[in-house]
Amino acid sequence: MEAASPAREPSEGHTSSGRSAARDSATRAANRPASARKSRKARTFWLKQLHTWHWISAAVSLTAMLLFAITGITLNHAASISAEPVVTQSHATLPAKLLRGLTAVNDGNAPLPGAVASAVAAAVPLDPAGRAADWSGEDEVYVAMPGPGRDAWVSIDRATGEVNAEITERGWVSYLNDLHKGRNTGSAWFWFIDVFAVACLVFTLTGLVLLQLHARHRPSTWPLVGASLAVPALIALFFIH
Repeated sequence: MEAASPAREPSEGHTSSGRSAARDSATRAANRPASARKSRKARTFWLKQLHTWHWISAAVSLTAMLLFAITGITLNHAASISAEPVVTQSHATLPAKLLRGLTAVNDGNAPLPGAVASAVAAAVPLDPAGRAADWSGEDEVYVAMPGPGRDAWVSIDRATGEVNAEITERGWVSYLNDLHKGRNTGSAWFWFIDVFAVACLVFTLTGLVLLQLHARHRPSTWPLVGASLAVPALIALFFIH
């Protein structure tokens, strides 16, 4: 039976060559200028920061960006999207004891007295509490209560206490379109739009810097960026009258 061949050991020359290459690499790293190492370290730090802020801003603005993109389409085609408004009317009469608060002289846009507003909210499906009221009419008080995708109002006869209310709902497409425009959406949505806009700015600017850093490996980068500027500019100049 033939004996197994012993494992082949690397020759002394091969081992020596490997050690020499490792020493040369270490020597080159040690001899690299300190400024170059510092510059490389700074570039790595800022590249990491850009990627971090880019994905964070994308995550924060993703859902709202999708909403605004969809409503941009629905707004652009609003004329072709049919919606039948639904009108709901309500009527009631306030107790006689509350009329005193309506016959008093009121200037400006003071809200309805608390007791009157509570009685209206209990009688019709609208709550006018805290909303500006129009006292300019001698025979009525009018409170407008518009919201996204709807119009609503309440009027009260100052002599008889008769309450008339109307709500006009225009559907969910109109609701989303008003969110896009910030129409009758209140202060919370107003500030949300500002925060969302800042997140989009961070996402866009960090993306632009990342494009610049990687552009040398992607030759089509700047032609595409130029097209993103040139196409809307040309349309605005030559096709919008």
